[in-house]
Amino acid sequence: MNFYISTAYLPIAETFAIAKAADRLGFDGLGIPDHVVDFAELTTPYPYTRDGKTRWEPFTDWPDPWVLIGGLAQCTSTLRFVTTVYIPALRDPFTAAKAIGTASTLSGGRLELGIGVGWSKDEFDLLGARFAGRGKRTDEMISLMRDLWTPGWTTFDGDDYPTPPVEMSPTPPHIPVFVGGLTDRALKRAARYDGWVGDLITTAGAADVAERLHSLRSDVGRAETAFTIIAPLIDAITPDDYRQAAHTGITHVLTMPWMFYSGPDATTEQKIEDMARFRTDVLDPLRCT
Repeated sequence: MNFYISTAYLPIAETFAIAKAADRLGFDGLGIPDHVVDFAELTTPYPYTRDGKTRWEPFTDWPDPWVLIGGLAQCTSTLRFVTTVYIPALRDPFTAAKAIGTASTLSGGRLELGIGVGWSKDEFDLLGARFAGRGKRTDEMISLMRDLWTPGWTTFDGDDYPTPPVEMSPTPPHIPVFVGGLTDRALKRAARYDGWVGDLITTAGAADVAERLHSLRSDVGRAETAFTIIAPLIDAITPDDYRQAAHTGITHVLTMPWMFYSGPDATTEQKIEDMARFRTDVLDPLRCT
């Protein structure tokens, strides 16, 4: 099992300290979230809380993920980076492909593209992007961007993004695509790509999703190819908990180790100490079996 540190809601300066520590301590990756702006008032309910309110406070740092990954890649050596999650349909495919491909090149291929179709109509309206049809546009964008990330000339015959012969350099290393979301459409989309990224979820809930995803992979003829399932498990604490999660098909855990020890108000130093403690308590026992 792989363990990624979530950087959600961290001040940007702290993210660099956490990344360096994670790299040194043997964690596998970082989760990098994405929002362009925060609204004083939302007309779209946040779908991942019961009251529809967001989990973060105003003026929380939301750095651009590709700029951040480009910087983090220069001070780490093995750590991978996954977006949790990036919303392609808010952007155009060409500038998105350029930014993502550049970050992948700067990281030496340590980038994994986690995507979603988006939930905030407010954000789509502000950025001048159509909210309706965003799922279909997302699929077309991913197809086009994958073509742009290959050597040579690209011509694309799409409904939304027809493209004459163009080329985009530099050509990045392979970029796996993971999909977030719990709807039937989201899971079917994930099954066609390389993995799934979850929101806060129980081990049993993630196991149900994993079973559904593997069934969908069979339906599209991809049962035998590698598939990543990233789950921020809210009830896994001990090595045995994580062994059971791995047995159900969960391959990656997204975690904030300080939440198990010092709590949400931990200082940067405490967070790093808690990451070291989590390695001793969880990572080392798992990797010795």
